[in-house]
Amino acid sequence: MTATPTPTNRVTLDALTAMPVGEIAGLPVDQLALLLDDLAEMKARLKRLDDWLNGALALRYGERAQALRRDQGKLTGIVRIEEADGFVAICDVPKRPEYDQEKLRAAVGTLRSWGSNPDDYVTTEIKVSETKYGAWPPEIRRLFEPARTVRLGKPSFRIERPTPR
Repeated sequence: MTATPTPTNRVTLDALTAMPVGEIAGLPVDQLALLLDDLAEMKARLKRLDDWLNGALALRYGERAQALRRDQGKLTGIVRIEEADGFVAICDVPKRPEYDQEKLRAAVGTLRSWGSNPDDYVTTEIKVSETKYGAWPPEIRRLFEPARTVRLGKPSFRIERPTPR
């Protein structure tokens, strides 16, 4: 005798789109945990697919795009590669400059020594580590409190399964 599969009451990610948020919130916690697992798996799969497809596009267009940029005398930016039937591949290598903070401080100091206002050339942002702030003596903390605003980030949730005994 063959066992007949029993239908599952498991909610799928596809089914979520048709459910009101309140109904989803009322699902049993084990269902929520399974949905989070499914979502994490889907995100990982999409990331792999994105990497795979972009690797294929880089293989197809990378050298031609680099040659076009070189011909235009640039290392970064957008180039367009015309394909058959009016398709155009748009290939972008964005600029992501980084600056050495110590060297920037020295350059700003030099500007000041020349009598120039560094604000005309650079934007200065001072950052405070929250860990360090928490360890400061109270009088130092009070000095900085008027400049401090705490903004809340987006809440995130996880569900941990009970450990088997």
